[in-house]
Amino acid sequence: MQWCGLLSRMPLQGFSHVGICVSDLDRSVRFYREVFGFAQLYALDFSADEVAATMEQSGAFKSAMLLRSDVRVELLQWVDVPTTGTGERKSMTALGFTHLSFRVEGIHDLSELVRTHGGAVLEHTLTTLGEGPGATQLLYLLDPDGTRIEVMSGVPDLSGLTPADVEALTASADPAS
Repeated sequence: MQWCGLLSRMPLQGFSHVGICVSDLDRSVRFYREVFGFAQLYALDFSADEVAATMEQSGAFKSAMLLRSDVRVELLQWVDVPTTGTGERKSMTALGFTHLSFRVEGIHDLSELVRTHGGAVLEHTLTTLGEGPGATQLLYLLDPDGTRIEVMSGVPDLSGLTPADVEALTASADPAS
């Protein structure tokens, strides 16, 4: 398949952000800043239903857009509309968004910060794939509202891959080529 040609014809310009509904915007901004090193790009207050059609919900809410490298996370807190959900992590078999994921040097490097800032470390999810210094480790954390965040050590940085790189890798893995 010619990925480069297909991608160049797509109207998609690039990734924008992931949105997460939170119960306390200030607490969540602190969590993502202090634990993961995000910077706050801006904060907005929507109080006059400016984006009610897009949100499919009337009501006031506050928004904070966070940035770390090429990852953007928008945190949303509804002001006068009750939120739904239990605040507990949802099952990995539930349809829709399941988790964020970040590469880390050491699998437990963030554990104390997560706990200090109102999150949780799910020690029972620690998985090691392979042996020795090159092993991959995976662990789930929770933000203060129960959003699942995976940390991964021993995995390659794929952020610099281009469509041409993907095409070359796909071609080299295809036994018919």
